[in-house]
Amino acid sequence: MSEPLLVLQGLSVAYGGIAALEEVTLTVASGEAVALLGANGAGKSTLVKAVMGLVAPSAGRMRFAGGDLRHLSTLARARLGLGCCPEGRRVFPGLSVRENLEVAARVDKTTRRRRLDAVLAVFPALAARSDARAWQLSGGQQQMLALGRALMGQPRLLLLDEPSLGLSPILADELLEKVREIAKAGTAVLLAEQNAAKALAIASRAYLLEVGRVVREGASAALAESAEVRKAFLGG
Repeated sequence: MSEPLLVLQGLSVAYGGIAALEEVTLTVASGEAVALLGANGAGKSTLVKAVMGLVAPSAGRMRFAGGDLRHLSTLARARLGLGCCPEGRRVFPGLSVRENLEVAARVDKTTRRRRLDAVLAVFPALAARSDARAWQLSGGQQQMLALGRALMGQPRLLLLDEPSLGLSPILADELLEKVREIAKAGTAVLLAEQNAAKALAIASRAYLLEVGRVVREGASAALAESAEVRKAFLGG
């Protein structure tokens, strides 16, 4: 049996001596969507940053596509096939939609154009405003732009950190439906998301974090029916 695409084993991260993640073990297989649930401060963003090389673990193993990630730069990880849509959108406000997307693909002109067309096909609202500056977009459109920018690298695994944060329920549902389409098309997804019900509907499996530790894991359908999970995350 082949190794999963992403493997974290005993991953720990500390800030100033205070533990943010403690011995987290997690896997994501090729083409699989996995949800990462937890309250604010549970460690979801720290885990995403650790996988991308933005914070250094104090212990544990990280493997991607069969290779060790621990000593690779963020750029090297992206070149291997890790893509990230960080919390807070972080688009380039003075650049157009098209420019925000094109700057994320360091490839030849023909390949870049093909990837741009593919991303705009996923996000018709962006295609209609391809010449608009990013600051002119709505919050939902900016989040779609951030997601589209991550897709321009054609990642094998897409890390999403709270993509629906700050959006209205309607816009959050629209965005997360796009995430479902991306996952169904074959891109593996690790989704750290505050909208637990929607995340569980998108993902095949989920991990629940509490104060830096995985406290529950399993099939999304089973977790959605769990009384404990429903009380903690689903409002009933």
